[in-house]
Amino acid sequence: MTGHSESEAVGSEVEVIWRGRRVRAFVPALLTSRDLTLDAASASRCATAAAEVGFAAEAMAVEYEPLARLLLRAEGVASSYVEGITAPVVDIVLAEEHLGQHAATPATWVASNLDAVADAVASAYGMDACSVELLCQWHRTLMADSPTPEQYVGVLRDEQGWTGGTSPLDAHLVTPPPSALAALLEDLVDYTNRTDIDPVAQAAVAHAQFELIHPFADGNGRVGRVLVAWLLTRRLGLVVPPPVSVAIAADVAGYATGLVLFRLGDHRRWIGWFADAVARGGKAQRSLITHVEELAVQWRERLATTGRSIRSDAAVFAAIDLLPRHLVLTSRTLVNELGISPKAARATLQRLGAVGILTEYGTVRSGTTGQPAALFVSRELLSLAGSNPLR
Repeated sequence: MTGHSESEAVGSEVEVIWRGRRVRAFVPALLTSRDLTLDAASASRCATAAAEVGFAAEAMAVEYEPLARLLLRAEGVASSYVEGITAPVVDIVLAEEHLGQHAATPATWVASNLDAVADAVASAYGMDACSVELLCQWHRTLMADSPTPEQYVGVLRDEQGWTGGTSPLDAHLVTPPPSALAALLEDLVDYTNRTDIDPVAQAAVAHAQFELIHPFADGNGRVGRVLVAWLLTRRLGLVVPPPVSVAIAADVAGYATGLVLFRLGDHRRWIGWFADAVARGGKAQRSLITHVEELAVQWRERLATTGRSIRSDAAVFAAIDLLPRHLVLTSRTLVNELGISPKAARATLQRLGAVGILTEYGTVRSGTTGQPAALFVSRELLSLAGSNPLR
């Protein structure tokens, strides 16, 4: 065992054989056997976090879908960043929309992370409960186009896992043997499906326990953060979850320390740290919404001062509304989204470029035939998204 009564309450060590060597693996206690009550301080921080998320939700416009995509992108990009996977925002958007991105690259991996978050949010609205199959489904989406061998995608690992180091012999943590996964995951999904627990504390505990279980060969951190998005969306009745991974990426050391504290039995300090991260995510969401709304007003004022009638520029104003969702615009995008002709779409993009709202970024071939499509981006919107590939 890991020690005395406190250690016995949070997990045990078991001996496993890895390539002919004896190592000790940590098996966390079932959540049903742990005392996970909150003290006044951690409960207060959870309540503050839920309030911040609520304020952010109320700031969403009635036509929320363009903003929702931008916020989900922020979560997917940040979650990948925590794992050291980065790519320019424009490349990620091209991969999302399958424009000229065919090979597996960091951009396609980040785009797959976004897809997994979006799938989780969509499934949170339904009546289906969390399940092992749902976790595997997220993993399949996440690992699409990744370098992970196919036999490890969307299935629980059947080999010994570890975190940190090059092997279980020098690892920071040797995770449970495959034989322990079924019972641990059944306990986890049962806990995740409860509705009698503070939602923020529940997301903190479920995420930490998932990371200790480490059920997949790769991608556990990202799937664990997808679980957070699913749980907060479901329990708090959100349209889009706060980009918690943005706050985590800003304090990776605090995140790692908090997970260790949970493993050692100090769930309250971990929950407090996590609640603060959720609160910061809510504030970041409100800030992003405000800045995007301010940009939209500035763009419309800029168009209104050019001397052309609003009626003649109807497609131009409609194109502005697409920008938060589509950080990269092409004529094909406008044809599909606005139902206008290719000629009108090209004229609309040129019009937005002429007043400085868009900048031509380059071209991309979206198929095997036809002329390459011109790409247009908003420097200002990309700056809000945390990257400026034009510098």
